[in-house]
Amino acid sequence: MSKPNFQAMSQKDLHAYVLAHRDDQEAFYAYIDKLHAEANWVEMPPLQSVEDLGNYPEFVERVRSSAEPRDNTV
Repeated sequence: MSKPNFQAMSQKDLHAYVLAHRDDQEAFYAYIDKLHAEANWVEMPPLQSVEDLGNYPEFVERVRSSAEPRDNTV
């Protein structure tokens, strides 16, 4: 059986493949590479308390908007 073309797969499809084939290291590394290439995350330092979230409104908005279904999310 031949492996799928991981580079041609969407992030969502590749995520599903990795979950279904947890021992496939090639797929895992392709998924991590795709995550880094798309870089759609918000970086922030560790929080000291829940109240610290108020210092990062862009992060809170991103989490709220990710609750809505989108095609390009995992």
